[in-house]
Amino acid sequence: MKTIKRSLMALLLLAFILGGKLASAQGNDTVRYDAYGRIVKARTPVNTEYWSGFLTFESKNQDMRTWFDLRVNFDGAHYFDKNTMNALGDGLTIRRLRFAMKTILYNHWTGEVDLNFAGGQLDVKDAFIGYLSEKNKYYFKAGYFKEPISMETTTTSRYQTFIEEPFMTEFAPARQLGLNFSKWDKSYLVVGGVHFNDVENLEVTTYSQNVNKASGTDEGYSLTGKAVFRPINKDNKLIHIGIDASYRTPKTSWEFPNTYRVSMRDMTNISRKKFLDTDDIPNVESNVLLGGELAASYKNIKFASEYLLTKVNRKEGFENYQASGLFASVSYLVFGGLYHYNDEEGEFTRVERGKKWGDIELAFRFDYIDLNDTKAKIMGGSANGYTGGVTYHVNPNVKFMLNYSYIDHDRYANGKGKLYCGTDIDGNPTTDYTKVTEAAGKGGDDYGLIQARVEIDF
Repeated sequence: MKTIKRSLMALLLLAFILGGKLASAQGNDTVRYDAYGRIVKARTPVNTEYWSGFLTFESKNQDMRTWFDLRVNFDGAHYFDKNTMNALGDGLTIRRLRFAMKTILYNHWTGEVDLNFAGGQLDVKDAFIGYLSEKNKYYFKAGYFKEPISMETTTTSRYQTFIEEPFMTEFAPARQLGLNFSKWDKSYLVVGGVHFNDVENLEVTTYSQNVNKASGTDEGYSLTGKAVFRPINKDNKLIHIGIDASYRTPKTSWEFPNTYRVSMRDMTNISRKKFLDTDDIPNVESNVLLGGELAASYKNIKFASEYLLTKVNRKEGFENYQASGLFASVSYLVFGGLYHYNDEEGEFTRVERGKKWGDIELAFRFDYIDLNDTKAKIMGGSANGYTGGVTYHVNPNVKFMLNYSYIDHDRYANGKGKLYCGTDIDGNPTTDYTKVTEAAGKGGDDYGLIQARVEIDF
């Protein structure tokens, strides 16, 4: 073992010496070679600048620009579950460990690769190329990215007001392979495209490919679009009115072909319990998403709300399924900061701090979701959520977040028959909602939790 260590140290030392000599030799030589061994005939100096929390590398002629987005979220949660029927375990986790490289080439072509290393596995978050026309205000992109539905979903976690997204975002699709086109100015934004399968992780990708290979099942597609109207859009005040729509055929990334399912955790990534779960809905032909967005800001005050409905169309002989959710939130920067908005994306972005030492943000959100459809005989549960938050924005790269949430479930929120949802006639906890004896609206397991996050953006 000692011999191996000595050999490795010797090799490292030799590499260091040789590397220094080569660098020195090249520094005195007028000839340069690129990474592929080709002679570089034209070289352009690079300027390095700091832009709103990002270290940016830009060519002197401003034709090319590259920056990195490294994000780490350290999360912890404590559950107030002494009076609950289902035990919930406290814990800590690295919620996100993101590395992204973004670039603009020749002022028009864009590219991004975004990877997540949290949880001990590699997930692709974004990987796309695009063409940007600044003069005509339109953008075309192709690759793997978020579908344009729900402002809360498309907003990067870097700029979200609360630690976790609201309930209703579970209906919204996340990232998919696809093509997208958008056009905008100060008063409006229209965006739409066609999207295909999820490739976030190896398990999903392998499953989809195997299904396609074994049975010839199409991967499925979705047509998704958004329209936003901004009657007021100034530096310190904004009104945002949006409508979302998506038509979707079953995709092979689902657990089983021709199925639809909503299965979700309650505003926490620490507990893995999923109280709300429709189970696999079979014989699906298509589903439609319809949503509305209303948001506004004035100086240091921001309001945001959304509604999203999903309608699942099933094949002949099976009852269609319908579910919906909504949220409304308000936030306030105590020391006079400002909320900023991106016209191109149709979403709120960075917070401008009111003081040199930072700013304090106070926020409250109400959530509601209903996965019950008595006509279709699918009872996935419903829930109300109440969240209060305090965020200390230290600088553009560091913030501390503290959220308290209370979740109120109904008797049908039993995690597909695995979780207690009330008590039976003998006073014992039961997982069968048909045996719950509490009056209507009184069943279900309710609990509170407090979450904390330290976020560092490099």
